[in-house]
Amino acid sequence: MEVLSLALEGATLRQTLASISPYIVGLVVFFFLKEQLSYLKRKGPLPGPHIIVPFLGSSIPMILNPTEFWARLAKRAESSGLGFSADFLMGRFILFIRSTELSHKIFANVRPDAFHLIGHPFGKKLFGEHNMIYMFDQAHKDLRGRLAPNFTLKALATYTAIQQKVILSHLKQWLEISNGSKPISLRILCRDMNLETSQTVFAGPYLSKEAREQFNKDYNLFNVGLMSLPFDLPGFAFRKARLAVSRLVHTLAGCTKESKNRMRSGEEPTCLADFWMQDTVREIAEAQAAGKPMPAQTADEEIGGHLFDFLFAAQDASTSSLCWAVSLLESHPDVLQKVRAEVSALWTPESGEPISAEKLRQMRYTEAVAREVVRYRPPATMVPHIAGEPFQLTDWYTIPKGTIVFPSVYESSFQGFPEPDRFDPDRFSDGRQEDRVYKRFFLAFGAGAHQCVGQRYAINHLMLFIALFVSLIDFKRENSDDRDEITYMPTIVPKDGCTVYLSQRCAKFPSF
Repeated sequence: MEVLSLALEGATLRQTLASISPYIVGLVVFFFLKEQLSYLKRKGPLPGPHIIVPFLGSSIPMILNPTEFWARLAKRAESSGLGFSADFLMGRFILFIRSTELSHKIFANVRPDAFHLIGHPFGKKLFGEHNMIYMFDQAHKDLRGRLAPNFTLKALATYTAIQQKVILSHLKQWLEISNGSKPISLRILCRDMNLETSQTVFAGPYLSKEAREQFNKDYNLFNVGLMSLPFDLPGFAFRKARLAVSRLVHTLAGCTKESKNRMRSGEEPTCLADFWMQDTVREIAEAQAAGKPMPAQTADEEIGGHLFDFLFAAQDASTSSLCWAVSLLESHPDVLQKVRAEVSALWTPESGEPISAEKLRQMRYTEAVAREVVRYRPPATMVPHIAGEPFQLTDWYTIPKGTIVFPSVYESSFQGFPEPDRFDPDRFSDGRQEDRVYKRFFLAFGAGAHQCVGQRYAINHLMLFIALFVSLIDFKRENSDDRDEITYMPTIVPKDGCTVYLSQRCAKFPSF
C-alpha cells in the first residue's frame, strides 16, 4: 500500500508540473521579452548587441576577456562616428564613452541630479555608502579641503624619504630572486612593494607587523572580489571582499585614533595620517571648547574609510604604472639612456643619501617619462558613473536613469595628441608642453570636482621608482610575442606580468 501511495503521489506531482509548466515557460518568455524590449528602447540607434542574454548580458565575455570586450565597445563607438556605444551587464544597461568631449560632459556633471561617480559597477556594496567618491557638493568640497595638508611640499618631502626606503628594500629582494639568470614577473612584486609603501606612508608606525600581515591578506581578498561576479552570498569572492573591506577600514580607524593622540601631544608628523590629524585634532578641540558637536568627517571610522580610499587609489594604479614604466624603458633604450644621465647628474648610489625632494623636482625629463607612461598606459582605463536622473548627452540622445556610464580615459589618451600611438616623453618638455596644450585629452587623473587629489604623490612615486630602478639595476625583458598585450588585473598590466631578468648595476647598493 505504501508503494502504491508513493506512486500515486508521484503521478500527481507530475500532473501538477505538467499543468503549470506552460505558465512557467510563459513567465520566462515574458521576462526575456520585457528585458529585451527595455534594453532596445534604452539603446535606441546606438551601436551594440541587438539580442542580450537575460540578466547576464555580456558579463561572461567581459569577465573571460575584458581587454577584448572593452576594445570591441570602443571600436563600435569609433566606427559608428557617434563616440559612444551600448551594452548590457548583470541586469544593467551600460554606455561606453569614447569621445573626449562627451567624457568631459560626464565629469563636469557629477551631482545628485545627474551623474554619480561609482568607481566600480557594484562599488557601493564593496566600499560602503559613505565613501569619498560618492560625496557631492559642499560635503565633498569640505573633505577635499581637509585633505590639502596631506599633499603640501613638506608632506610630500616626508613621504619621499619613506617611499625610497621601501623601494630600496624591495629592489634588493628582487635581485636576490633573479640573480641575473632567473626571469621574474614584476606585477605581484610591484603590488607587494606598493602595498608596503602605502601602509608606511599613510599609516606610518601605527600598523604592527601582525596587523600588516592581516592587512595584506584582506587586501588580496578585496582585489579578487573586484574581478568577480557580484554575488553577495557566503563563500563567494564578492562577499569575502566586502567583509575584508570592513576589517581594513576598522584597522585604519585604529591607526587614526593613535595618530590623533600623537598629534595632540605636539609631535612632528611622520606619515599622511599625522599630517591629516594635525588640523583635525585642532578642529575637534575648537568645537569642544565652543560647546559644538564633533565636526563632520572627523570620526575615526570615517577617516579610516577615507584612508582606505587612498590606499585603493594608490595601490593597483601604481602597480600598473611601475610595470609599464619598466616595459617601455626596456623597449626605448634612448629614453632609458636619457633618464640614467639625468639621474646620475643629480644623485648617485654612492652618496649614501636618498634622493631629496629638491633633487626630485629637478628631474624634469624623468617626470616627463612618468607622465608619458601614465598617458600611454593609463592604469584605470575607465571611470564608471551612474545616471541618477535622465541626462541629455547629445541633441538626439538622453541617457536613461540608472545607466552605468564608462567614460574611457584610455581612449582619450590617443586623441588630440600629435602621434598619440608613439611613446614620446618629450611631448611633456618645456618646449612642447603638450600636457597643457592638450590638457583636455590627458584624463588619467580624472577631471572636474573629483579629479585625483593625490596625483602629485602618484607622479613622485613613479619618478622615484624609475630613478632608483634604472640607477641600481640592469634589466632585460623575457621575449614573448604577446608580452605587452594589455591585461586587466583590475588595472591594466602587460600580459606577461612584466617578466624580466635583473642584475645589479651599481658597484655598491646604497643603504639609507
